[in-house]
Amino acid sequence: RKIPPQNIVCRLMMRETNTLRRGIGYGNSSNCFYTNIVPGLTVVGVEKPPCFLRKFTPDGKYFIAFSSDQTSLEIYEFRGSQAAGNLLKNVTGDLLPFTLESNETIHNVRANLFSTFFTLKHTVNVSTDNEGLNRECSLFTDDSRYVIVGSTVTLPEEPYPVYRDMYQNNESLHPNVNISLEDCSIHVVQIESGMLCDTKRFKCDKIYLSHNQGVSLYNRILAVLSVQHQTIYIFQLTEEGKLLEMRKLGRFCFDDDQLTISIFSESSSQLNRPRRNPPLLTPLKHRLLVYLYHSALIESTRVGSQSAILEFHRNFEFYCKLRMWKMQLLDESHLLIKYSTEDIITMKNQDYNQQIFYFAVFDTHLSRFLSFYDSSSQSLLTLSEDYTDLFRNSGNPTNIYTKNLNYRFRQGISNIKQGNRLFFVKRVLSQLPISSQSYSSSPYLDTALFSYDDKWLNSLERPKNSGDHAIKFNARDSGLLKFKIYTGLAGSLSSISPPPPNLSRRLVAFTFHPFEPFAISVQRTNADYVVNFHVVPSDGSRCDVECQDRACSSGDGGGSPENEGDSDPVIDPSNGLNDSTFGSDNRESDSNNNASSSGSSGSRRNRRLTYSGGSSYGVRSRPTQRARIPNRPFNVAIPDQISSRDPGGDASDDE
Repeated sequence: RKIPPQNIVCRLMMRETNTLRRGIGYGNSSNCFYTNIVPGLTVVGVEKPPCFLRKFTPDGKYFIAFSSDQTSLEIYEFRGSQAAGNLLKNVTGDLLPFTLESNETIHNVRANLFSTFFTLKHTVNVSTDNEGLNRECSLFTDDSRYVIVGSTVTLPEEPYPVYRDMYQNNESLHPNVNISLEDCSIHVVQIESGMLCDTKRFKCDKIYLSHNQGVSLYNRILAVLSVQHQTIYIFQLTEEGKLLEMRKLGRFCFDDDQLTISIFSESSSQLNRPRRNPPLLTPLKHRLLVYLYHSALIESTRVGSQSAILEFHRNFEFYCKLRMWKMQLLDESHLLIKYSTEDIITMKNQDYNQQIFYFAVFDTHLSRFLSFYDSSSQSLLTLSEDYTDLFRNSGNPTNIYTKNLNYRFRQGISNIKQGNRLFFVKRVLSQLPISSQSYSSSPYLDTALFSYDDKWLNSLERPKNSGDHAIKFNARDSGLLKFKIYTGLAGSLSSISPPPPNLSRRLVAFTFHPFEPFAISVQRTNADYVVNFHVVPSDGSRCDVECQDRACSSGDGGGSPENEGDSDPVIDPSNGLNDSTFGSDNRESDSNNNASSSGSSGSRRNRRLTYSGGSSYGVRSRPTQRARIPNRPFNVAIPDQISSRDPGGDASDDE
């Protein structure tokens, strides 16, 4: 095949004269320049301050980290990907390995590289009362002004919490050794000034903070799920950084519900003290049962049979025992809630094949349910694929490379389970709801620009298994090798004899800058963390010289990628169902989320990516251009049919 010009000067001239290939717009022509300026130099074993590195702000100006004692938030100012040009001017090749030998150049680079790129601007003391910040919890606003973090402290066995604090309603869970009660706090920090703006505390509660599972942010609306008390708190973040409680879904659904109930109370002194054993269902569970009953009633009327009504009454006790497990904001007024049994939520039953879960879409403004799906619903699978950007920052789901990857995964699941469609649908839907801001928007992870092995790296910001070889990035348009990324002590083990025995299975976490050619990889070895910086070489655009000469001189030729893998999978089967972030002190990390990453095979939206300093961390960044789509699919009040095998789902699910 003919290789397009790879020289950056040629590309600039083509863009200036508008001599582009047919079908390539301005956005795609701008993105192709990322293949010319790449983070092609890996510095192994960078010395860093005693802190835990987290991630960049959406605008790329700041980088946040947690102090070693997990009580303070450290805010660093990023000086740009070219800040270390003078420091790296004497470095040659694509790897600066870790060595025990005395080399002044290598030692100087490793010791000063972090301070060259980052300047400490603020250290914010956040947590108090012996609470520790969760290193895997952080949410940024669209404008990168505020960051939301969480802290917890486990309640001691003595003195034991009082009964009414543990069980605030008849939906509260029963704690066990796998799920201990905690005092949780949500903090809002202004990044520019380093000021702690607001703190919301949740006493004697359980909120899954790891990987933002129990918190969801959409624009300025923050939702917090209390698993222990089965309550969803809806807050609005003001311009001053204050969290205003808008409503509390659980025991009440509207602000005036408590006032209405107080009229019938025996005394006004009991207004703020919930009854130990409320005789009625909570309003949120009552609305779910009403929706399921109306769905069954309409279905019975349509088919002229009472089977749907009988099925509802048969499963009534089971519906009453369902508990909220996770949730996600689809927009400012719609919640996607994941329901399951108490044994699964409290980790008494950890067998994946026996896990039962359901999904419901709830309108917070109207306080009513709009749809209900089971774990094998084909209609929900279609919605999650066709409207990916309702669930996460979808990147570029319409390119053919992502679709091919989705197809490969489907075929793999089908081969494992001999074509079991229900198992495949359940495996894909187990990722929902998707944690907020859990996907990277870096252009170097865009499958339309680069090809790389998705087994070792993808856009989901979760630790991945580390291989013994470098991760190769090939350009999509030419198939030529552009750069390599070395993780951990790769390329440096020859200087360490013998290698540590626990390197047989290594996990590495990647943090990419939103749009600049800069990345950080952290790998844990023994009790230490190996930090690698992946930066632009000193010349600013060094690539494979042979490939560049070949592309610019001949202008044609074939070039199959050295790495046939793709990136950004729908689900990564290689990561396993039980992988969790190394060094995590929290046991609530969902194994299904670690095994899954969202995709959009067959997406109906045609999108073009533009990489800039805008919001891109899953807080619903809007694309530059969007095709018109039908109205929101969740406007349909009820599903078409409820059957015995798919309560509340579609008839098409019972195959």
